[in-house]
Amino acid sequence: MKKKFIVTGGAGFIGSHLVDAIIARGDEVIVIDNLATGKRENVNPNAKFVRVDIRNFEEILPHFHGVDFVFHVAALARVQPSIEEPKTFHDVNITGTLNVLLAAKEAGVKRVIYSASSSAYGDQKTMPLREDMPANPLSPYGLQKYVGEMYCRLFSRIYGLQTVNLRYFNVYGERQPLEGAYCLVMGIFIRQRLAGKPMTIVGNGEQRRDYTNVADVVSANLLAVESKNVGNGEVINIGRGRNYTVNEVAAMIGGPTTKLPPRIEPIETLADNSLARKLLRWEPHINLPEWMVSYKKIVGL
Repeated sequence: MKKKFIVTGGAGFIGSHLVDAIIARGDEVIVIDNLATGKRENVNPNAKFVRVDIRNFEEILPHFHGVDFVFHVAALARVQPSIEEPKTFHDVNITGTLNVLLAAKEAGVKRVIYSASSSAYGDQKTMPLREDMPANPLSPYGLQKYVGEMYCRLFSRIYGLQTVNLRYFNVYGERQPLEGAYCLVMGIFIRQRLAGKPMTIVGNGEQRRDYTNVADVVSANLLAVESKNVGNGEVINIGRGRNYTVNEVAAMIGGPTTKLPPRIEPIETLADNSLARKLLRWEPHINLPEWMVSYKKIVGL
């Protein structure tokens, strides 16, 4: 029997990959996206597309009726822009999340899978990062994503809505943004090299990040729908479990670099993904260096 899904942010990088995977399973998908950062061409033609803003509860609510599961991926997702525009980010990342949870509760949705962020950890003294560590966000974005987790947990406890929080670690892959304020470091580097410019490295470039391929993130989401081990607002790391410095990423891409002044950011992220393996039976499969070789050919580097 077909299941019915909503993917908020389904026109974006991660959301569109998730929509494709759901369609490939033979299920139905409603994409909710205001196209602030997503692209209409990313939306699978077999999905129903609704251009609406998650900040508008009355407009999103009707689309939740009859839906089995919700993947809440929509967000304004970058650290530096959130520092520059904290109110706009708050409205989308906190009020928008609350609206999605309220709509899911009212419509009788079975489970909401929330796209959380490793930025909730901030700076920690020990690695790898484990879910039982206290949150220490260093930006409005990190704080907002953490508040979203707590809202999910409360909705499970108070209203009985099943929720799962998946903390992503630096997601990359095809369709990753190469332009705009919401572009991650890898996308920035690719764009700069395609333009024949040096890659701009912030600080000394020794910041380490756990890079996780979008295909592995999608598989974690699909497993979170089916797992009988979750549903009470659990926080689960979705990270490769291996990290690389920014300098190493630049070397994988190849080409000249230039330095920018340092800024406030975590020195290192590295996921302990043992809980995902235990609760979801999830296994990451894609390694960054091997993927980069094929990706450079695709984009023409």
